[in-house]
Amino acid sequence: MTTPSPRETAHPVGRDPSGPPRDPGAGRTCRIHVFDVASLSATVIAEFDRMSFEAPNWGADGGTLYLNGDGALWAFSLDSPLAPRRVAYEGLPALNNDHVLDPRGEAVFMSATDGHIYHGPLAGGGHRRVTDEQGVQHFLHGVSPDGKRLGFVRIDGAGGPGRLALIDSDGGPVTVVDTGGGHVDGPEWSPDGEWIYFNTERWAAIPGHAQLARVPSEDPSPEKVERLLSTDTVDWFPHLAPDGRLAVCLRYPAGTVGHPADLDVELVLVGTSDWSAPLARVPLFGGQGTINVNSWSPDSRRFAFVSYPVAGGAPARSA
Repeated sequence: MTTPSPRETAHPVGRDPSGPPRDPGAGRTCRIHVFDVASLSATVIAEFDRMSFEAPNWGADGGTLYLNGDGALWAFSLDSPLAPRRVAYEGLPALNNDHVLDPRGEAVFMSATDGHIYHGPLAGGGHRRVTDEQGVQHFLHGVSPDGKRLGFVRIDGAGGPGRLALIDSDGGPVTVVDTGGGHVDGPEWSPDGEWIYFNTERWAAIPGHAQLARVPSEDPSPEKVERLLSTDTVDWFPHLAPDGRLAVCLRYPAGTVGHPADLDVELVLVGTSDWSAPLARVPLFGGQGTINVNSWSPDSRRFAFVSYPVAGGAPARSA
């Protein structure tokens, strides 16, 4: 459907907030956007030319975004998004862009570059490691609504396909879920806790052809995996709004393998009653880092995302 062009608010280009600069890429910038569901429009809230930020989470207060940048977690107040605060943890390995807020309080679960999942307060300070398996990589994507379980992508040391795996949020044994063949990524719970949503290559006729699916959280098995829609594109990261009525996903061009950076992609907004009927499409230059984790606001009215356009390029616009 045709939707209004997003409202784009001008902001000065941000500078490296702390530490050595990490360029978003030759001639490119890092733009943080907020998409408003009511107006079907996006706003650029901050732009940086010397620091690359990725994968927004929306804080429970409704006024803070949390993003990864240069191996650390950063807090962005929507009142002053050009002045992010680095969340400092003592002795924590460098982080990747997989982080999800703990629904039980003011804390966050984070994946680190050592392959493990950690838990720490959003204020920073101490932390604890959740996973114990060695020689295995754990990429966090989902936390159950009651905060008791984590859903992640488990990749063994041989670099095989990702598998859906579950672990208690306090640690302990890992349960690997059989969802059929092919790589699995981006698992996260529905707001009511009844389903785990993810993307999978289970039905792929060619490598990389990821599609969106879900499986019952309490009885996951290959025969209970439901395909949400069938497309020629490569679809990743289904993120449901807290009220369960809307979802957004990242759509790559046909033939894409994995979820690389620096491609022409689009975000697709749908109603969860019919995933085949987009309510809005937002073309942008990005991919990896754009929307790896759930970035819906607590009131389900907005979601955040990141683009990495050529400096001075046109902003992302819905269609």
